[in-house]
Amino acid sequence: MGKPLRVGILDLVARAPTRALYPRVMNPSLASVMPQAVAVWCEENGHDVTFVCYTGFEDLLAELPAQTDLLFIGAFTQAAQLAYAISSMFRQRGAVTVLGGPHARCYPDDARKYFDYVLGFTDKTTIAEVLKDCAPHRPLGVHLNALRQPSHLPGVRERWKFIAPTLAKCPTRIKIVPMIGSLGCPYTCSFCIDSVVDYQPMSCDQIREDLRFLVKTVPRPYVGWHDPNFGVRFDDFLTAIEDAVRPGIVSFGAESTLSLLSEPNLKRLRAAGFKAMLPGIESWFSLGNKAKTGRKQGLDKVEQVSEHVNLILEHIPYVQTNFVLGLDDDSGSEPFELTKRFLDRTPGAFPAYSLLSAFGEAAPLNLELQRAGRVLPFPFHFLNNNQAMNVRPKHYKWPDFYDRLIDLSKYSFSWKTIARRARGTQPGFATWVNAVRAISSEGFGRIRYHTAIRRLLDTDRSVRAFFEGETSELPAFYVERMKRDLGPLWAFLPPGALVHDPQAYLAKQRGETVALSARRAGKVARAVSKLAHG
Repeated sequence: MGKPLRVGILDLVARAPTRALYPRVMNPSLASVMPQAVAVWCEENGHDVTFVCYTGFEDLLAELPAQTDLLFIGAFTQAAQLAYAISSMFRQRGAVTVLGGPHARCYPDDARKYFDYVLGFTDKTTIAEVLKDCAPHRPLGVHLNALRQPSHLPGVRERWKFIAPTLAKCPTRIKIVPMIGSLGCPYTCSFCIDSVVDYQPMSCDQIREDLRFLVKTVPRPYVGWHDPNFGVRFDDFLTAIEDAVRPGIVSFGAESTLSLLSEPNLKRLRAAGFKAMLPGIESWFSLGNKAKTGRKQGLDKVEQVSEHVNLILEHIPYVQTNFVLGLDDDSGSEPFELTKRFLDRTPGAFPAYSLLSAFGEAAPLNLELQRAGRVLPFPFHFLNNNQAMNVRPKHYKWPDFYDRLIDLSKYSFSWKTIARRARGTQPGFATWVNAVRAISSEGFGRIRYHTAIRRLLDTDRSVRAFFEGETSELPAFYVERMKRDLGPLWAFLPPGALVHDPQAYLAKQRGETVALSARRAGKVARAVSKLAHG
């Protein structure tokens, strides 16, 4: 082997600096498993690794290693512009850059313009290939994609040297260790990136080993399962947990479906130490298989789901219910009013609202939406499921949709509802987290943001024209937000990196070019530059 490389690995949990309370508490616990696994594989190949998890509270420029031969960045789409700017800065210093994570899977062709390597499914062999080559690939990077998700990932013991410094950033006793027991999902929700990935359980022996290591290393540890849908092989996973640790020694949280959360399973989860569950409800008019409601819709589904979630709350202290707003099955006031009725009937559940978003190549539904011309070119920076809905709704005008969204949000996070939620949960951790989320960026903060967008739809013609698809030129509101968030890294953002082709996935399927034309890219870049510096 040649001289060891100086490898930097950056996990972008945040897309920008923040001082909000909830991210301060939780962001260190939202670190991803895969960047840590890549760090382990790089060290196993004999290279020197510097690992950084950016939570929004660090001085990012100070944290990043100055002397780097190869920089890996893991990013969700909301951090894409930040990742592009960092890649540009490091390339100017002579480093080779690599992008992995959800954005690399959703928008590989756009990312290739700004990285030397873009990784889809990634395993140890893929990383070894990058380390061996480690060469600039420009103007378009190399897209590497393993045949499937890895069958094995480094366990907690192997990743601990990268986990521990990140958890040390958390200001509270609750520091959540990331673990994963499966990849892919057996359900076929058309908007989900995991719906097209075969379900694949990881080794139960690895789960046992990880938990035994944790209880020897951390007093009363917390574990967050990163499975897209925890508990598909319920007996296997729970048996592994029960074999490894005594009940109550470890606290767990997981995202699952109502169909898996029967009362016998809930009793077993409670006994094993599960403190938080995040079931997906998504819609009152579809996806009944996930909610175990069959063909029930509307108020009938609300009543059944509410009864089920209240049952969960009898066994699990903290429950977050996930909804997607703006689905094509929705029309009029009914979906929003039904969600209010659900909150009335299930006061202890914390509602998490996502706006329908089409993330590039993430899901089959995106092809249909692009074919219909409904996908808008919102900058990646705002594609975090709540600051932009990049799909024009089928049955709503934009002002009407935002009026209903704001009304539902105010109802969900009014002081009256916050108080009812506190009374509906077990005293302690759940009550505290629900209150912090409601008064911080996820509750009050989103109400303020949605209200600002609603006002702009009436007062700023450029915003309304952009939402309606009449123009692709970015309104000044969005440019100024990105400029503020990126701070000194704004200067490193490559030309054209604020825009992308919302039809790229469809164009690729047709065998056409996936890049914006040079003329259009130049026009938009000039307009953005004028807004940013004028």
